[in-house]
Amino acid sequence: MNTGSNEPAGVAEPTVAAQAEQSSESAEQPLGSRAPQYIQARRALHLSWQVGVFIVGLAVVVAGIIMLPLPGPGWLVIFGGMAIWATEFVWAQLVLRWTKRKVTEAAQRALDPKVRRRNIILTTIGLVIVAVLVAVYVWKFGIAMPWKIKE
Repeated sequence: MNTGSNEPAGVAEPTVAAQAEQSSESAEQPLGSRAPQYIQARRALHLSWQVGVFIVGLAVVVAGIIMLPLPGPGWLVIFGGMAIWATEFVWAQLVLRWTKRKVTEAAQRALDPKVRRRNIILTTIGLVIVAVLVAVYVWKFGIAMPWKIKE
């Protein structure tokens, strides 16, 4: 604030630390309900909104759990249900942030050249072992096509 003159004061340039702090704050949304303001202003309406969000999120998470042993994108659906819950519940927002942080860390570790080289070597060794086992089976028992099996 410039009290020495009647001219408006210039805007101070933020420091590097302030810019970094601001960018980290803008990257993560604040915790809490993301319901419309009209709904948040009325307690009964907000409570029923939360119950509805919980039920929809629960249905999506249960569908994801069912898809784990069955065909379908189980984990993706479970995280989708968590994202639905995170629109309203702080605990789900914290779980989702933790999960995003861990997935990012795992992706960075997987892109490390040493880890990639190790994974490629282990995959190659595994494929060679499977090929040897298949070759031994075919050598010992032969290949019998399903339509040529004698009853």
